[in-house]
Parts: sequence; structure tokens; C-alpha cells
Amino acid sequence: MALEKMTRKLILILGLIIVLLLFGKSFYMPLTNKAKGKETVDSRIESMEESVWNRLEKDLGIAGYKMDYPKEIILAAFKKEKILQVYSKDGTGIKLIKAYPFTGFSGQLGPKLKEGDRQIPEGVYKVAYLNPNSSYYLSIKVNYPNQFDKSKTKFTDVSEMGGDIFIHGKSATIGCIPIGDQAIEEVFLLTQKAMNKDVKVIISPKDFRIHPDFPKIEGIDWENELYEIIKTELKRLPIHPKRDTSS
Repeated sequence: MALEKMTRKLILILGLIIVLLLFGKSFYMPLTNKAKGKETVDSRIESMEESVWNRLEKDLGIAGYKMDYPKEIILAAFKKEKILQVYSKDGTGIKLIKAYPFTGFSGQLGPKLKEGDRQIPEGVYKVAYLNPNSSYYLSIKVNYPNQFDKSKTKFTDVSEMGGDIFIHGKSATIGCIPIGDQAIEEVFLLTQKAMNKDVKVIISPKDFRIHPDFPKIEGIDWENELYEIIKTELKRLPIHPKRDTSS
């Protein structure tokens, strides 16, 4: 009887180990990204809003001038240039607010195709949610994979495409976009104030407004289709090099 109980216990333990090995990351990563810590988005914003907004005003040369938060913003990330640009959009058009250099990078030019390939995705995405308790200080979840990604994958199980793609603080990364702690505070704040409307996130292999040639990507035959979509989105964004106040 004792031997039978021990055998059942061992089978249960082995079963749990197999489940964790197969699905551990998909269970663990969202939990740590969403639930680690006691901060909420509101509590984070309350604690840092005044100092971060004052810093933004100073950096933009508008100290002493009361500027409202943009009600709509667009985030554009360029892998080759390793830069994240933040734009405001209103009735007067689209304006560049600020640009932030990546503080780390993984992978190479080309879209993300599978879990573990270390690639930063490429495409037109949306902000899924804000994470005030990130292991990388603060983070902004990108809704990879989108419908285009799913239409091109060879996998029947979408989870094999990977996920958990964030714009975040610090500098360590595997397939995400790190911009440092001070920068993520500013982008986190601007994004939170614009979340009533979808926040578009454009991730491009390079700035097609300046370098229009598409890179050739090994292993796929649909990169031109993807890059035409991205290029069309980028054409709507103005280029103002003198306003690129990188932090």
C-alpha cells in the first residue's frame, strides 16, 4: 500500500514537471508581468506624474508653457537605427514629441517568427496594457502576434509564435524594446494619458522614410507585403530631426 502511494506521488510530481517544462513560460511570464508587486497604473502615475511632466516640458523647451497631454499618440520603433519615436496626433496633424534610443537589442532585421528566436517583432501593433510592476521597472505590452502575423505563421498553435513583447525600462532584453528607466517613465505617462484611444505601435526594420529599400529576409517570401504595410504607416509621420531630443 505504501509503495502504491509513493508510486502515485512520483507520477504526480513527474506530471507537474512535464507541464512546467512545456507550458511554464506561457504561465509564468504573464503572471510576473501583470501581477508582480503591489503598484497599480494609477499609483505609479500619481507618484511620478509631476516630476516626469516637468522633465518633459524642460526637455522640449516649453517650460513655463502649459501644454495638455496629447489625447492620441503613436509609437514608432526602428530596429536598425535603434530608436523609439513618440508622436502626438490631433486636429492640427501629427507632431514628433521626442525620440529615445534603445538601451539594448537582440536579434536582427526581420520579423519575429517563433518562440525563442530573440527577434523584436515587425509590424503595426497596438498597446495591449500597461504594466506598473515589471521586472524591468515599467513596461508597455505590445499585442504581438497580430492578425497579419497569425496569417503568415506555419504554426497551428499560436503560442509557438512567442509573445510577451514589451517596451520597457532597464537595458537587458530578449526580443523586447528597452529604453531605460527615465525614458520609460515618460513614454509610460504619455501612453497612459492616451489610452482612451488605441495607441498604435509601428515596429520597422529601419526608417523607410529615409531608407526606402526593403531588406531581404531569409526563410520567408512575404517580407515585401509586410514592409509595404509598415512603409504606408510611416509615410503619415513627419520627420523633424531637430526635435529628436534623445535622452
